[in-house]
Amino acid sequence: QVQLVESGGGLVQAGGSLRLSCAASGRTFSMHAMGWFRQAPGKERDFVAAISWSGGRTDYVDSVKGRFTISRDNAKNTVYLQMNSLKPEDTAVYYCAASYRNLYGSRYYGEYDYWGQGTQVTVSS
Repeated sequence: QVQLVESGGGLVQAGGSLRLSCAASGRTFSMHAMGWFRQAPGKERDFVAAISWSGGRTDYVDSVKGRFTISRDNAKNTVYLQMNSLKPEDTAVYYCAASYRNLYGSRYYGEYDYWGQGTQVTVSS
């Protein structure tokens, strides 16, 4: 089992920045790829970013490329999502997820084995 706890969400004006953190406990963190997903009201949960077990490979949805950065610190069992130049359309609940089945990360939510409870990000215009 892996327990994931997100933090760092909040209310920010358009153009601002937030840094989300996801702290993991339980099974060996470094043996999991990590991902961030988001879900806006009335919409499906969408892929945002993923990072491989070593941190050497990252992937982003096109809408956040150049604005968001995913990173991880395996010594601290934590994955981060730095979000810059935020837009109102980034408003959503953000979830982190862990996968031991696909160590290189995936855009598909079905390949993740553990999920956090989510943290709300609201961007005002």
